[in-house]
Amino acid sequence: MDLIGKPLNSSKHLKEAFVSNLTGSSMLEIAALSTIVPALVVIRQWSNFGHAESKNWRSSLTAVAMDFCCVVLPVLLILTVLADWVYIFTVLLLLWLLVCILSRRSSASHFKEGSQLLSSVRATILSYRVSMVVVTCLSILAVDFKIFPRRYAKTETYGTSLMDLGVGSFVVANALVSRQARYAMPISLKSAFQSVIPLVVLGFGRLIFTMGADYHVHVGEYGVHWNFFFTLAAVVILPSMINIHPKYCGIFGLLILGGYQTCLTRGLSGYLLSNDRTSDIISQNKEGIFSIFGYWGMYLLGVHLGYSLFFGNVASAKSRTFEWTRLRVCTFSILMWSLTLLLNNYVERISRRSCNLAYVTFVLAQNFQVLSILMLSDFIPGRKPLELEAAFNQNLLGSFLLANILTGVVNLYVDTLSASSIIALVRSLVKRYKDVAALSTSTIAGAVSARELSIKTVQIQCADDINNQQHNCHQPFIIQSSSNPRLCRALGH
Repeated sequence: MDLIGKPLNSSKHLKEAFVSNLTGSSMLEIAALSTIVPALVVIRQWSNFGHAESKNWRSSLTAVAMDFCCVVLPVLLILTVLADWVYIFTVLLLLWLLVCILSRRSSASHFKEGSQLLSSVRATILSYRVSMVVVTCLSILAVDFKIFPRRYAKTETYGTSLMDLGVGSFVVANALVSRQARYAMPISLKSAFQSVIPLVVLGFGRLIFTMGADYHVHVGEYGVHWNFFFTLAAVVILPSMINIHPKYCGIFGLLILGGYQTCLTRGLSGYLLSNDRTSDIISQNKEGIFSIFGYWGMYLLGVHLGYSLFFGNVASAKSRTFEWTRLRVCTFSILMWSLTLLLNNYVERISRRSCNLAYVTFVLAQNFQVLSILMLSDFIPGRKPLELEAAFNQNLLGSFLLANILTGVVNLYVDTLSASSIIALVRSLVKRYKDVAALSTSTIAGAVSARELSIKTVQIQCADDINNQQHNCHQPFIIQSSSNPRLCRALGH
């Protein structure tokens, strides 16, 4: 009888306290971490250059295992047992990148225009999106173990941390490759509502699971009932209700952010960051509901940046090269870091909980820093995505959901707070390798069997394009393995 009455998650309150009242780390450390991850990806791409393309599932799985050891494993170590060495690793990786660039500069072709530029942009954003998902998957499991530094976990009210970047990075990543950013044919409002149904279902599914399993939830993140999926669904549907040309999305986004920040400084911020809640639904979920305005403005800025930097009239821009695009991305990142410092010191400190203006510029600065480093991989001509990137790219949302499910199972059946550092590290490695193995097995098998057919199809399509003199590409980021078109549209595909 005692077993029947025993709660499923007996250490719920201890785990909630373990991730509460945190202040984060410095922006310098976040910038260092944002350098390490893309640098590892670039170095792995360079080391993989010239290798024969995998033609069977065994060689493909071997390549994925090598990618895991060269990218995922070092990132996990840096986020856990080697966290105090982050600055040393940053300097060493930057020196390694510099040596590689100087040694390969003479043989690399930097000036790409038209379709070559678009192809390089696709490869860079592919690496960027996969890197973001990998770090997110590693963090959401490791955060419940003591081996994960508390300064990397989400902050309570104000401050900066690695995990604070999660939802903002998802919004920016989807905005940069959205239909609006690519200036593709807009979808109807009905189709937009249909596209967010999977996200809403996932949101309610998570809510039912956490309440039914008595799972620990930090209410200060989004509220009592709100979660990440509801926020993403709202951000997806709002731009469809007000159809704006991507050229003017930036202005509209700034107006939203400016108005929202004005409300925050005039008292709304105190209301959102307080722990006082009444019984009404808005008060219960005030953080999630009001932060939508910040994420909406962030999304519109991302749409404008994706259009102006990557997809706007690429084929006809004679003066635009990949090197020029890389310079603009790097300059924008530096500008956003500078603006973040000014806003943090003189307007309002960075707050993920309210998604204020300083948080928006902070997310943009970090994401474009990652993009600018990943664009260095173009010093290798003809480089191709890693097998690990290809596997994750075809299952971005699936990998995120799988990581969440595994994290939930671990937290329900493992006492993460009393686990030793070695056990925590081993569990994190096993879970993340299971993620990669599951994704790779499901995608590589289909990719290898369809490789010859895909090549023939591309050749036929290219011949048709030449005959019709049509070189525009409006769907460069399709998740090929998704069997749910609504889910693709919800993620900006």
